[in-house]
Amino acid sequence: MTMFAQNYHRQLPAPSASSGGKKQKKKWSKGKVKDKAQHAVVLDKAISDKLNKDVQSYRLITVAVLVDRLKINGSLARRALADLEDRGVIRKVVGHHTGSIYTRAAADSD
Repeated sequence: MTMFAQNYHRQLPAPSASSGGKKQKKKWSKGKVKDKAQHAVVLDKAISDKLNKDVQSYRLITVAVLVDRLKINGSLARRALADLEDRGVIRKVVGHHTGSIYTRAAADSD
């Protein structure tokens, strides 16, 4: 070995502990956490007034629309839709066992 090769090997730094070795394990995220919805189970006066006043102006009325806009339970929304249809405030467009689509009763001219 030449003199240059001996000096060169002496000058190389020793590998540090942080430069190599085992990698850190990947930390997986828990995913998106959705807040639990607090929907009303009983129809109180405020929700009843909003139901009677606002729903007749909606063009598309489904159970999901009432649950989203009025923050009521799904079973309560189904009962409310049946009641509104009986009173003639809304009319059924499509009826199916999985769900029904309603529209306002005054929309006959559209």
